[in-house]
Amino acid sequence: MGFAIIGNGVAGNTAALALSRIAAGIPIDLYAAEPHPYYPRPLLPEFIAGEMDRERLYFKPASWYAERGITLHLGRTVTGLEPKEHRLRLADGEIASYDRLLVATGGHAWIPPIEGAGKPGVFTLRTLEDALAIAERARLARRAIVIGCGLLGLETGRALQALGLGVSMIEFMPRLLPRQLDAEGAEVLQRLIEGPEVRLVLNAAAETVLGTGEAEGLRLKDGREFEADLILVSAGMRSNTELAQLAGLEINRGVAVDRHMRTSAKDVYAAGDVAGFEGRVYGIVPAAIAQARVAAANMAGNESVTYAGTLPSTTLKVTGIDLTSLGTIVPEDGREGEYRELRYSDLDRGVYRKLVLKGGSIVGAILLGDKASVQPVTKLIDQEVDVSEHADSLLDLGFDLSGLLHQT
Repeated sequence: MGFAIIGNGVAGNTAALALSRIAAGIPIDLYAAEPHPYYPRPLLPEFIAGEMDRERLYFKPASWYAERGITLHLGRTVTGLEPKEHRLRLADGEIASYDRLLVATGGHAWIPPIEGAGKPGVFTLRTLEDALAIAERARLARRAIVIGCGLLGLETGRALQALGLGVSMIEFMPRLLPRQLDAEGAEVLQRLIEGPEVRLVLNAAAETVLGTGEAEGLRLKDGREFEADLILVSAGMRSNTELAQLAGLEINRGVAVDRHMRTSAKDVYAAGDVAGFEGRVYGIVPAAIAQARVAAANMAGNESVTYAGTLPSTTLKVTGIDLTSLGTIVPEDGREGEYRELRYSDLDRGVYRKLVLKGGSIVGAILLGDKASVQPVTKLIDQEVDVSEHADSLLDLGFDLSGLLHQT
């Protein structure tokens, strides 16, 4: 008996480490469908580019887990949950018991309805196995297409470019990163990304993967065609809720959880990309970490620890481009009057800074080409510091944002 965790991603590992600290001596079983130890998924584009070797990708060796009372079950797929009996059923027929369970099964890559998307040469990127297959294909390829210019798509497109491939990036929306950037910021980012080997095609929808056998290119719905030896579909993810759903757990986009990260089944918790909190699946690392820590505390009996949501925060990891987006960056329609937006743009230098204020406090920011401001702005948002007296100076070069924190 003891704690069981299904899923070897950031949520599962964060919870396992937290439990080993706050409930020392209680066995922790961590089940992973993949045969590999934990690796941070955001590093996979760097691995594809050859900028990180396999051993550096792994978080810790198996001995590290054993020293903390965590038993790793790598390559062990959980195929069934029996919440009333407090049991798990594994693919090989083994049945394991638990006192409290964390479902951290993450998500899977979503592929839109594109004809021929199942042909050899078409990939998604979610696992190390995906990254290995993409890197192998890239060795023999000359041209690549990336369908979807979200953070992962942009980062992987840059990785393929680093390997010497010409890259065409296809984006359904009329501008880059509409959830993280406004129109002006997207224009600055587009100028930074486009170049002789990188072509951005916006406001475009993929229709058909070309090629009689393997992928040889892509046709868009408007009739345009692009040649490619490698196609990556990076169109977002969907939560892996099937296991929980079959066990009768409530689903609300993800596995429905309350502020203690409890599911609808007794002694079963959920965190990370599989968890739906108030009908929202965050799909970002900071949320997975925060939810896992709350889940672990409650699994160990500390119900005073609760989750109230996570500040939306994303960072683009592309060499030569520093972009962080925080909180509310575009006010909701009809409520613009409640906000004040401050902007600074320098297209030639690739710099765009935007702060969104509400009630005197910063509630959102876009920081492109301004890495130094990320930490102080994040703290100003978290602490809800009133910056209204300095609003006209906040974006001035040399203004000490950190100095405002010292006043609290």
